[in-house]
Amino acid sequence: MTPLADRYGRRFPYLRLSITPACNFRCTYCLPHGYHADAGVAGPLSLDEIARLLRGFAELGMHKLRITGGEPSVRHDLTEVLRTAAAAPGVTKLAMTTNGTLLSRRLGEWMDAGLNAINVSVDSLDRATFARVTGHDRLDDILHGVDMALAAGLSAVKLNAVLLRGVNDSELPRWLDYLRDHAVGLRFIELMQTGDNLAFFRDHHVRAGLLETELLEAGWQALPRAADAGPAREYRHPGYAGRIGIIAPYSKDFCAGCNRLRVTATGDLRLCLFGEFGIPLRPYLQHDGQLGELVRAIGGQVGRKEQGHFLHEGRTGITPHLASTGG
Repeated sequence: MTPLADRYGRRFPYLRLSITPACNFRCTYCLPHGYHADAGVAGPLSLDEIARLLRGFAELGMHKLRITGGEPSVRHDLTEVLRTAAAAPGVTKLAMTTNGTLLSRRLGEWMDAGLNAINVSVDSLDRATFARVTGHDRLDDILHGVDMALAAGLSAVKLNAVLLRGVNDSELPRWLDYLRDHAVGLRFIELMQTGDNLAFFRDHHVRAGLLETELLEAGWQALPRAADAGPAREYRHPGYAGRIGIIAPYSKDFCAGCNRLRVTATGDLRLCLFGEFGIPLRPYLQHDGQLGELVRAIGGQVGRKEQGHFLHEGRTGITPHLASTGG
């Protein structure tokens, strides 16, 4: 096994695999008009294709896998996807990002299939604001699912909240009350510009660094970053059961610690969420005898990964919205 590394010395033990671009929410920052399938686009990878893909990445040192979307739970075979992923050689951590609409009903099933960590999108603890952002009045049920996940003993339960100026950026006190007795990792994510949200971005972008300053002044302490961790800078406070992570893509050197690659629902390798191209891997997933070709195709592309994204220049690559790649 030869671990994947790029020309800047970064290693990539972490794969984010989208299993569908579809989503049943209408989040203002992603799919405000709902999901509409593009005519003529191939369907998502099958279970067999997923199994072959993961064997290839395992050969290259992948051991942390996150299932994303869209919304993964709109796939009727999600449990089988998780079981297939958990069986992949070398996978020691199987996580999923979800909007949580099926969490309270299917958590046990997903855990039995091998899921051991989960991120749930909760952009507000205010019911009206949550409905305004997502298009669905489901906050209470989703938080009940989060409580179930905590009680079930998952290795990690995290919540994702996209920071939106004038919408939810004043909710830190409410979140701090929640974190006093909920041992979750709360992720505040700085709004990112994508191909189709420029006007929204200009209206609602707020720098996540401002929140970090506020946390440090309140006695929160920065934690060291694990080798296979995601992009968040984490903070803890002795007075709280939960932790806070800040994902600030516009901050200095954000990309220096990049350790993850992405594959879209249709099997395109994306070296960066905001990259300028995708590399089709599906042709190498059609039968078991293609493993060597697949490994060479992946390994041969990582050298093309840029040192950083170009968001500061307003370049969003080929990502029209986050659901298209599995943000």
